[in-house]
Amino acid sequence: MVSVEEVYYVSKLAKLSISEEEVEKFRKDFEEILSYFDILDEIEENIKPTFHVLEISNIFREDFERESIKQNKVLLNAPRREEGYFIGPKVVE
Repeated sequence: MVSVEEVYYVSKLAKLSISEEEVEKFRKDFEEILSYFDILDEIEENIKPTFHVLEISNIFREDFERESIKQNKVLLNAPRREEGYFIGPKVVE
């Protein structure tokens, strides 16, 4: 069982100020959270850990080499360009 003093201690560690009305609410919330650990303690030790509920594998497309887009075609949509490069606003002084 979580005590009122423990709630105040945790709030102090978190640098939170809580009112007397909030203490009971947080005490109940802490107890509920800690009860989940009791459920986890009941899990058998020989269960293989998983990251996904379903077995999945990587579904990446095959990687292959191909010709890239030509520079002049890429620059056609640029609002400002100079000597084969994009021109943007200066952001660092």
